Amino acid sequence: MNQDRRDRLRDAAIAVLAREGGRGLTHRAVDAAAAVPTGTAKNYFPTRDALLRAAAERCAERYHALAEALSEPGSQHGAGAGAGAVAGPGPGVGPADAAQLAALLAALLRDTAGPGRTRVLAYLELQAEAARRPWLAALLDPVAAADFAAHAHLLRAAGLPAGPERARALTLALHGAIPHLLTGAPATLAAAGLDDLDRFTRELLATVCGEETR
Repeated sequence: MNQDRRDRLRDAAIAVLAREGGRGLTHRAVDAAAAVPTGTAKNYFPTRDALLRAAAERCAERYHALAEALSEPGSQHGAGAGAGAVAGPGPGVGPADAAQLAALLAALLRDTAGPGRTRVLAYLELQAEAARRPWLAALLDPVAAADFAAHAHLLRAAGLPAGPERARALTLALHGAIPHLLTGAPATLAAAGLDDLDRFTRELLATVCGEETR
């Protein structure tokens, strides 16, 4: 099958999930979003479960691409391998210190509220679907679990304490920020400290790792 068209359909499935929610994910809706003839999505992904699987795999691919882009030498964020709300980092040296790690985490959260918003909304819809579909939960489980190891890797690379309890605290705090960033309610963002993401990630690392960040 044509890989470019397959990817176009997978991206369309993500867009439909983000815009319409799980109930709106149909073959016809994906065909319309991808601007392809009716029946194309069903030809590539014969069942709704196949559509869900395709969207889940594409979400992970797109997040890995973001993490790798942020980890490239000379990145404007000055950080190493990426981690965050959807998938773990690729190989790499990682951020050199707490300041670089805070900048990387802020960039990832900023992407959640900006260019990555569609992907993240779709991923949250997939998580809701996974609560009723054990096979989808099994597919998402290693992706979500990788975040904890990814953040431990980043803490170590930055020269910070990286025990399991610190990696858990960092990961869960970042995950907890995501719904608020997606909603964008000003009072809530201010109360959570998410109206200034650079300050938020610096303070989060200070809370998780204490004086080691200074």
